[in-house]
Amino acid sequence: MIRGRRLLPIVQGGMGVGVSAQRLAGGVAALGGVGTLSSVDLRRHHPDLMARTEGCSAGPEAKALIDEVNLIALEREVRGARERSGGRGLVALNVMRAVSEYAPSIKRALEAGIEAVVVGAGLPLDLPDLAAEHPEVALIPILSDARGVQLIVRKWERKNRLPDAIVIEHPRLAGGHLGAAKVEDLNDPRFDFERVIPECLAYFEKAGIAGKIPLIAAGGVRSFEDIQRLQALGAAGVQLGTPFAVTTECDAHLDFKRVLAEARDEDLVEFTSVAGLPARAVGTPWLRNYLRVAPKLQAVAHVKNRCTKAFDCLAQCGLRDGFKDWGQFCIDNQLAAALRGDMAKGLFFRGAGALPFGAEIRSARELMQRLLGAPALPQSA
Repeated sequence: MIRGRRLLPIVQGGMGVGVSAQRLAGGVAALGGVGTLSSVDLRRHHPDLMARTEGCSAGPEAKALIDEVNLIALEREVRGARERSGGRGLVALNVMRAVSEYAPSIKRALEAGIEAVVVGAGLPLDLPDLAAEHPEVALIPILSDARGVQLIVRKWERKNRLPDAIVIEHPRLAGGHLGAAKVEDLNDPRFDFERVIPECLAYFEKAGIAGKIPLIAAGGVRSFEDIQRLQALGAAGVQLGTPFAVTTECDAHLDFKRVLAEARDEDLVEFTSVAGLPARAVGTPWLRNYLRVAPKLQAVAHVKNRCTKAFDCLAQCGLRDGFKDWGQFCIDNQLAAALRGDMAKGLFFRGAGALPFGAEIRSARELMQRLLGAPALPQSA
């Protein structure tokens, strides 16, 4: 139950740039789960909006144009996802706390009718304030340990708001940006579901809010048995990204889906993103080449006068701001290339673990049937 809605215990994770847009998010919601849009750079699904920003030179006017065009795209995607959902399930928006347009994206999505806001990649201490005029919208932070959960709950309680659910994301298993301070922390046992979920439930009991905040376990969930195990620990539901990224409904190119579907755990690599966060992705030729030269690039990192793409998508960027320990590449460029299925340039985020249908690309309906213990449909069905 989230904000009075009874849902299947399946949350489709937000995946940018453009990987989880209205087709996937609306499709998952229509099946009774939580379908999640990713807020970042959604103009890439709208040729007319891309045309408006083509050839932008650097400067505040260019950034303002790109930001406004992306907010128009966000409005379109929210409305499109809700139409596709047919009023079923829940349509959510995932916004990274680390992006520069964090607050404007949330506000525009709320105005457009989003039903839930999910925030990761930083502590959303101000989320209740941003959504104060929309009390009907579910607010869901993504955290990785019990300490972070306690901090958010205490801070939000002072604003007379509790999280409507909390996603507990395991950094060792999830894909994309990960909830640990550095790569070396990814295997820290403090993130294990067997520890975090009981600790959170014990805190809720002590704080007098037992049963009020559903926990959603994220990372490495691949089967009905995984869901049973996590629910036995006390999770109400689960969140999955990569299995939904390889469905027919996913908004990315078919070649993007093939890269993720065919990758094995030994093909995955961890590194520090330009956002300063640990990340996990498929070790494509581009990524392995980048990692080989990363030490040299970091050694000469320096503050630049402007974003190389006139976009400034991140509040803090290793490449733009000269942070020597952070990534030194344009993440928007590389993720947009992956969206197009460009193996030569793309950054393909992926979570750990074999996928439910192996290397096959199947529908979201078939995936959810498999996860919920129903017999899978034959490939030809």
